[in-house]
Amino acid sequence: MTAPREIAEAFSGHRFRDAYPALADDVRWISVGEGEISGRQAVVDACEATLAELSTATTDFLRFVVIADGDAVAVDAVGRYVAADGSTSVVSSCDLYAFRDGAIATITSYAVELDPATASSPT
Repeated sequence: MTAPREIAEAFSGHRFRDAYPALADDVRWISVGEGEISGRQAVVDACEATLAELSTATTDFLRFVVIADGDAVAVDAVGRYVAADGSTSVVSSCDLYAFRDGAIATITSYAVELDPATASSPT
């Protein structure tokens, strides 16, 4: 997997390990309103923590739209997460990727939690 589009799809689809080889050493992951993670290992650690949290949940993407142009990719997604105890959350997110020399230089993520009772795939 070397195309920016494929790498971004993997990362936004929680297939982080497929995307690790494409992280620049100085990658920055900005979660708007939440903070920033800097450096390859710090991003990997955050991804591994997310995978641990998701390990007992099921994930269903209600929407997953990718727009790619050269070294820029945008992923618009709505994911439904159901925990082992049955609790459900729905998150609408947009991840913007900037690539440099074939590696992810910056990820800017916007996310908002939706009401699971009324959330459906936006058109």
